[in-house]
Amino acid sequence: MVTANGVPPMRARYLHLLLSIFAALAILAAPQSGQAQDWPQRPVKIVVPFAAGGNADGVTRIIAQRLGEIFGQQFVVENRVGGAGVIAAEAVARAPADGYTLFMASPSQLAISPAMTKTPYDATKDFAPVSLVGANSLVLLAHPSVPGRNLMEFVEHARQHPNKLSYAASGVGSVSQLSMALFLKRAGIELTAIAYRGGATPITDLIAGHVQTYFTGVSDALPHAGSGALKLLAVSSDQRLARLSNVPTFGEAGFPGFKIITWNGLVAPAGTPKAVIDRIAREVARAVKEPQTIERLNGFGVDPVGSSAEEFAAQLTADIRMWGEAVKLAGLQTQ
Repeated sequence: MVTANGVPPMRARYLHLLLSIFAALAILAAPQSGQAQDWPQRPVKIVVPFAAGGNADGVTRIIAQRLGEIFGQQFVVENRVGGAGVIAAEAVARAPADGYTLFMASPSQLAISPAMTKTPYDATKDFAPVSLVGANSLVLLAHPSVPGRNLMEFVEHARQHPNKLSYAASGVGSVSQLSMALFLKRAGIELTAIAYRGGATPITDLIAGHVQTYFTGVSDALPHAGSGALKLLAVSSDQRLARLSNVPTFGEAGFPGFKIITWNGLVAPAGTPKAVIDRIAREVARAVKEPQTIERLNGFGVDPVGSSAEEFAAQLTADIRMWGEAVKLAGLQTQ
């Protein structure tokens, strides 16, 4: 027996089933594709875990303004302070995964805090990386009175005089404190920690000679480069910085593979449509290559990056491992 169009009934039912499956798959795929194409239909919120006026806030406002111009919708910056950014991160993790809530994250919320204590979110499961916006290297500084013309001579002196030199431990669980913990382990030296809450006091005390060393961001070091007030021993990037071209990297100074950067990157709640994430990442990458944006970011001591979601995810995985080790070395693990 054949059907009216000459196809056997069994085969006709099989073809009908295949067509039904394809139609269902097309219907399922359509909303995400349509949502990505139509997004954004209303303002997009970018949550910043720090107060207005700071480095992260400045970086966010630069990129928010440019994305607003590109997409024709406002990108509104919301500062939500508290708990070293954990409060803001939790709010974003619980937000609808529709592309209208983003988070300007840093290693503190996604790698350091989860290593120190139990957080109300899972950094690897509750967020979708979007794009690494900008990165910032660190510099190991020393007071001019500290013996040694370079990093290796400084290390050799410290090895011969354990705990005779002090360093500014600026903020419990800060990138500065943990970077020093990693370096002390790598160099095999012991320095005495002098605790600070943060702010400008550590750099002021270093210049005054109240502490001998300080691991801090490039933006703290730039005003003193070439002044003779401080020694700039090494930068933590894998290449020399144009703004500090006479300062060697740790690799050049005798510690190959020692690289630390801090960063600001956009993440979204897990489950946000991949097509939306990729659209944002593409436009961030394009925006941070514009001369005006580069100049504005450099004003905050930030080097533009503009990564893909996959590249950012790889950086985050590496950082979770590195900062987890640093937290253990510093004895800050409480969970």
